[in-house]
Amino acid sequence: MKTVFVKPASVERKWFIIDAEGKVLGRVAARVVSIVRGKNKPLYTPHQEVGDFVVVVNADKIAVTGRKAQQKMYYRHSGYPGGLKADSYEKLSARHPTAPLENAIKGMLPKGPLGRKLAKNVKVYAGAAHPHSAQNPTAIDL
Repeated sequence: MKTVFVKPASVERKWFIIDAEGKVLGRVAARVVSIVRGKNKPLYTPHQEVGDFVVVVNADKIAVTGRKAQQKMYYRHSGYPGGLKADSYEKLSARHPTAPLENAIKGMLPKGPLGRKLAKNVKVYAGAAHPHSAQNPTAIDL
């Protein structure tokens, strides 16, 4: 098999908008990652950035199933001994409404330079307002 290399100039990149209100966290994140990586295109190449841009609105109204709101924990470490901090989904979403969705999306992206580049193509907003109306994003219904 030959390795496919797509010229960046030949890739047509679109903007999409997803309303996350009432949708399940993991399902929204999986759909966003699929679009950002370009898996919905025939030009998909795993080692190149061929995906589209995604704007997610109403991230503060996203749903989690079961008792995840109380039981799901998010960890971070300060780098110092004993510096492990833990927050539940409720506390994290109260402090940073977009953080749970952003963490889920980043966890599904590849690790390394490509994943960091693709993470910049996702814009997550807590409310319904967003500054990307000039790009005429196409609405995606999940």
